[in-house]
Amino acid sequence: MRIMGLDVGDRTIGVAISDSLLITAQGKETIFRKSLKQDIDRLIELINEYEVVKVVSGMPYNMNGSIGPQGEKTKQFMDKFEKKLIYSDRIDRKIDIEYWDERLTTLSATRMLIDADMRREKRKEVVDKLAATLILQGYLDKNRTI
Repeated sequence: MRIMGLDVGDRTIGVAISDSLLITAQGKETIFRKSLKQDIDRLIELINEYEVVKVVSGMPYNMNGSIGPQGEKTKQFMDKFEKKLIYSDRIDRKIDIEYWDERLTTLSATRMLIDADMRREKRKEVVDKLAATLILQGYLDKNRTI
């Protein structure tokens, strides 16, 4: 049982996967968006490969807590993704979808990469994967039962 974290953007989707004990999040890949079908197909492949039972998507709330234009785009994508999961013959289990407040997550990820002295070109390749990792790690930390 694993959880997938997503940072859904207009051009990319950052993907992170939890370990099987639901303690740590590891960045897996950045999907460079091509089409809705191809993007969802790749996510389904990852769900099957890692035996994912829940997907946590970052929700980019505005600073006042409202959902802005980017949040609406994220919600629209996740609604379509959820429908594909429900009706897919490639998934043999129910996949729960949750949202996690991701305000400033991409900014934090970018700062971490700058502090690590990573070049701008390389940052573009990994920032969304790192943002997905931060989203998922925040979710795991908040929901850990000890």
